[in-house]
Amino acid sequence: MSRKLIKYLLIGIVATLIATYLLPTKEASIAITPRDYEAIRQSGVLRATTEYNAISYYVDGDTVSGLHYELLQAFAKAHGLQVELTPEMSFDKRMQGLCKGEFDLIAHGIQNTIELKDTLLLSAPILRNRQVLVQREPTSLNDSNYIKSHLELAGKTLHVVKGSPSILRIHNLSNEIADTIYIKEVANYGPEQLLSLVAHGDIDYAVCDESVARAMIDSLPQIDIHTAISFSQFYSWGVNKQSPALLDSLNHWLRAYKNTNEYKQLIKKYRHASLY
Repeated sequence: MSRKLIKYLLIGIVATLIATYLLPTKEASIAITPRDYEAIRQSGVLRATTEYNAISYYVDGDTVSGLHYELLQAFAKAHGLQVELTPEMSFDKRMQGLCKGEFDLIAHGIQNTIELKDTLLLSAPILRNRQVLVQREPTSLNDSNYIKSHLELAGKTLHVVKGSPSILRIHNLSNEIADTIYIKEVANYGPEQLLSLVAHGDIDYAVCDESVARAMIDSLPQIDIHTAISFSQFYSWGVNKQSPALLDSLNHWLRAYKNTNEYKQLIKKYRHASLY
């Protein structure tokens, strides 16, 4: 093989490697990035994510309902936007989608904690809520599985949705009682599914928002939710840290919307949720 041919072959190989590994691909050139309000307004579409449950968003026959769904629709209508809503059960995936720019907004109750405030921008409070222990009603006065106080959580395994902020609270509670509380993160289920697993004896304990538990208790009368895991906290929506104008628009709208009759009707409709 001549030196000239070898030279051309080497040039071709180098060019292929550069095109493959160094030059931006077409997909990369159109990668999704976080948007602020003006970009959202120009597109006419607000990309949001929430959790599928009896409080946030659910479908009953031909009717779509949910506190966060209705609030989101009201916000979008007031700003002339269409909503592109993606239900996502995983807290981690909601956060990842927001950080990557796949979603403009997490329209779901997020606990106001210092750790989360370092990661995203939180709206004005929408709900007051707390985390509760979900267990089965005692079968007798001496039922050893029934938890009456935090001290009895020592050595127990609590099931939570993967990535849930309640994990940090459980760790703190473990320090408070000076004993180990085991945590099992569940990736493929939301809080309502965890409640059902407790009710039917597949697991013994779970932790979830009290509002969701109260919305389910009529259909799962065998569960007990009287033991609080956390104090009552403010819950907000979240936007990307690169979207301060979106946060301002959302907060301005929330302040005005809370004075409307429509908001008062929501309070009556979603009585299980303590609106702020």
